[in-house]
Amino acid sequence: MLAKTYGCAVFGVSANLITIETHVGQGSKCYLVGLPDSTIKESIQRVESALKNNGFFFPRRKVIINLAPADIRKEGSAYDLPIALSILEASEQVELKGLEDYVIMGELALDGTIRPIKGALPIALEAKSRGISKLILPEENAIEAAMVEGIEVFGLSHLRETIQFIRGKIALEPTQVNVHALFNQTHDQFDVDFSQVQGQESVKRAFEIAAAGGHNLIMIGPPGAGKTMLAKRLPTILPPFSLTEALEVTKIHSVAGKLMGKHSLLTHRPFRCPHHTISNAALVGGGSFPQPGEISLAHHGVLFLDELPEFNRNALEVMRQPLEDRKVFISRAKWSLEFPANFMLVASMNPCPCGYYNHPNKDCVCGPGQVQRYLNRISGPLLDRIDMHIEIVPVHFEEMSQERAAESSEHVRKRVIDARIIQQNRFIPYPKIHSNAMMASQQVNEFCHLDEPSQQLLSVAMDKLQLSARAYDKIRKVARTIADLAKSENIFSEHIAEAITYRNLDRENWAG
Repeated sequence: MLAKTYGCAVFGVSANLITIETHVGQGSKCYLVGLPDSTIKESIQRVESALKNNGFFFPRRKVIINLAPADIRKEGSAYDLPIALSILEASEQVELKGLEDYVIMGELALDGTIRPIKGALPIALEAKSRGISKLILPEENAIEAAMVEGIEVFGLSHLRETIQFIRGKIALEPTQVNVHALFNQTHDQFDVDFSQVQGQESVKRAFEIAAAGGHNLIMIGPPGAGKTMLAKRLPTILPPFSLTEALEVTKIHSVAGKLMGKHSLLTHRPFRCPHHTISNAALVGGGSFPQPGEISLAHHGVLFLDELPEFNRNALEVMRQPLEDRKVFISRAKWSLEFPANFMLVASMNPCPCGYYNHPNKDCVCGPGQVQRYLNRISGPLLDRIDMHIEIVPVHFEEMSQERAAESSEHVRKRVIDARIIQQNRFIPYPKIHSNAMMASQQVNEFCHLDEPSQQLLSVAMDKLQLSARAYDKIRKVARTIADLAKSENIFSEHIAEAITYRNLDRENWAG
């Protein structure tokens, strides 16, 4: 007999519909075909044990299980449940009418318990696009998949329960999720706040500008100056997610297996902080089974690289193209895919190996040339993609001991949102540009026109401070953001003057 049902193969951040066909006929061997990986081949042992432990049997006849289309490689353990159900139907142990009406995915434990899977959200989106309106998924993944409107998602926890449900022996209501209520419930709740940071007013101002324009930023300062503490609070002043952005980021985290249970919808912009020993593939994505890397997990959020010079240089260099294109392309001999990677890069570093170069109170003990060699660990092309360089000095005791509360993230966030609204209106003719940092040369020349005093100031600054030529467009972009925060239609000399102060590492004599 022949039985058929449907599953999905997750590839990149999307899914492909897979038809699971099972035939039981004369013979004595089991064949699993359709480019399965070793994990799927092992599913025969899991399925056999799950069937026996629930009063069924694995046919001792010729069993052919085909995963179509046969030219797409299938990976993972999520095919256990549809394979088990199709075997029961094909071997006539149980009559499962309507099996073809479902997309079914789930890993089976040896006792028949259904374990959670990765990629429930893209699976639900693929099912809807193919006109299949019913899904059977592990209970832990049901809320995540139910965020897709127009489909019925049934979250089940055991093989026997699934069989009874398909046969109509038990009635279950599809999982219901009010996406808008879930999104609005927690999108403005944070565990940290800028009001907890005493002092560092100039740095907080720089963070406000970076958030308002989506600018990449690097902090240079001694140990204990507050670089990491400030970076962790950056998401609290970024504009809130739109629902479309939240679903887009949730899909990436779903594919990576970062979502379980109640955390089915990301309502805060992601903040990713990988360790400096991270590999190239873990940072940008890829691997034998393609997975999104940290730069994609930080999509629409913040990627914080602490102690930037300690990262492997090759790992940093592979970020150059994603920083420019806002996406990463991963190509291998047999496949290629694209992951989104529109993130804000925030980095921090000590000014030298000992950490006290330019410190107001402590002497640097680094030898001649060590400071420059330390800075040279960061390549010029990578530094070229960082808009703002901020030098941080330690906070004095008087500032730390003040009981007066600093300005809260909520107040800063309101100014940032106002500036982003100005940019949205500005870039209506350019749908792929959403912030000042994303402007190409054409838009910089169009929207960052300088009057004569501003042009003269920038010319003098580049000459006197020995700023590099690459700083020219960066300064104009940052000045445009400063003007937006001031709700000024034009860029004036005071905006240029402030933007110039955020190019410390472009000074040829900074480490001299």
